[in-house]
Amino acid sequence: MFHDFLDLLYPRMCYGCEKALTSNEKILCTNCLHGLPLADHHLQTDNPVEKIFYGRIPVENATSLLLFEKKGVTQKLIHNLKYRGHQEIGNFLGTWLGAELKELPAWKEITMVIPVPLHKQKLKKRGFNQVAQFGMEIAKALEIPYRDDVLLKISASQTQTLKKRFARWGTFEETFILQNEKALKDAHVLLVDDLVTTGATLEACAHKILTVPGIKISVATMAVTH
Repeated sequence: MFHDFLDLLYPRMCYGCEKALTSNEKILCTNCLHGLPLADHHLQTDNPVEKIFYGRIPVENATSLLLFEKKGVTQKLIHNLKYRGHQEIGNFLGTWLGAELKELPAWKEITMVIPVPLHKQKLKKRGFNQVAQFGMEIAKALEIPYRDDVLLKISASQTQTLKKRFARWGTFEETFILQNEKALKDAHVLLVDDLVTTGATLEACAHKILTVPGIKISVATMAVTH
């Protein structure tokens, strides 16, 4: 009753269409939720996300929950999370993907979740890592640790235009450093990010992590460009 009253005073809006949500709806209205472009690559073998990394890094498993299309609902979700601070979107997507991954035997072998880190200047400006809640919810579902203290970013990002894989390679890998490497020995790490396009950022992170003996890597993102 009280929540219904609050919804009348301060209606919660759908992040997809900006219409008021009912008391039973969260994040997205029923129409936008049913219209979400699902990738569900964890339910496919030889999937498009895995193919991004062929010949680049050894990946055990790879998935994206959603397909990213310009001006689509997925873009609106990530924009509201990343630039407007609506971290509940990260919880929503992480809970969703985590519930699916925990039912799949291959994903049960993962022992740790690590987010792609932000540089400290960007973290201070934004106030949060946009993939933190996403990663935490997946870790909770898989009943494994979430570690944001292992992989660090030591130089600020370039613009997307400059992030062409071959233009930036050679220096971009040195953007990341490891600390507490003992925690990674013989681990199977799930590296999480918001969006995978060329895969260059995830590749650079993975190359750094793969310097640890016995390490295995899987990848999960909120979305993949379509």
